[in-house]
Amino acid sequence: MSFESLGLSHNIIKSVRKLGFLKPFLIQEQTIPVILSGKDLIGIAQTGSGKTACFVMPILEKIQNEDVKKDRNIQVLVLAPTRELVIQIDEVFRAFTENLKREIRTMAVYGGVSINPQMKGLFGVEILVATPGRLLDLIEHKALSISQIRYLVIDEADKMFQLGFEEEMNKLFAMMPAMKQTTMFSATLNEKVEEIKKRLTIEPVLVEIKQQEINIDQIEQIAYHVTDETKGPFLRFLIKEQNIKQALIFTSSTRIADHLVEKLKKNKIPATAIHGQKSQGARSTNLKNFKEGETQILVATDLIGRGIHIESLNFVINYELPRSPLDYVHRIGRTGRANESGTAITLVTDGELQHFRTIQKKMGKKVDLIYTDNVDLHGY
Repeated sequence: MSFESLGLSHNIIKSVRKLGFLKPFLIQEQTIPVILSGKDLIGIAQTGSGKTACFVMPILEKIQNEDVKKDRNIQVLVLAPTRELVIQIDEVFRAFTENLKREIRTMAVYGGVSINPQMKGLFGVEILVATPGRLLDLIEHKALSISQIRYLVIDEADKMFQLGFEEEMNKLFAMMPAMKQTTMFSATLNEKVEEIKKRLTIEPVLVEIKQQEINIDQIEQIAYHVTDETKGPFLRFLIKEQNIKQALIFTSSTRIADHLVEKLKKNKIPATAIHGQKSQGARSTNLKNFKEGETQILVATDLIGRGIHIESLNFVINYELPRSPLDYVHRIGRTGRANESGTAITLVTDGELQHFRTIQKKMGKKVDLIYTDNVDLHGY
């Protein structure tokens, strides 16, 4: 099945192609037509299954044809439980807005940072991605209104209640209009998700995708124990000492990706970054240079990394661990393709050890941890 067959217009398809996606994931095949039809939806799928684009593409498809008055009334509200997920979803929206019929402003808001810049930036925003607590703060400051939203998306709905957002969510639901299209995604269909259905009085279409196994037997996995201070120097040591000709490195944020590229360049290692904050032209050029071997190191976030398809890539390096085990598998799956061997290297700090054990357990494969205390990193 192609993206064109899902009912998406040329404007969206153009972004799809530029991001490097060849065909829809299974969850996208089954949910995009439902959302385009205007029906409510619950999608059950594991993190890392391509679900963010499931709601990003059809929502942008629908609102790009509409003239909306610029004010503080949000048209599309996406709720997510963590700052990291909010930022990631906003990056996906931004990546798909470049070729639309008109400009559509998106914004991510979350706690832990000053509220004032967020308040000032909200005028004219049509798509808001938010954590519940910060959204309530902004509403109390009269920085925005959700009384006229037409599209509500709740991502990782099961985690919303596990992380204690129940009271905040109920307050937000009370402020929303009864008539709206609701889309929810969750890893499981549990009683809390059922509660949301009842609270919103919806009877959504249910789409459930079983977790797909990815063959990782051809990939050699190596993990190195590092500290926060030695992680950067050890990475540079590894690239030079092992004479790594080309590698795709994953980080968890655009900020870390750019910082890492800067450090690599200072140490005479040709590197470039590719992520949602880069312009389309920069992303295309950087990916082209990497594929053609002109750039030694490409640093990517998970969003853009999913669209990178290179037949012969010997090394993938996890500079930071991803949020989910499935994301980890998708990352290392960039190597070891077309029956070729590949190597996946992961740098693990003390703070990531437990999460890395969880990844190994879910993956069903043990990865030996090599300690680097005795490695001489002077000059790196």
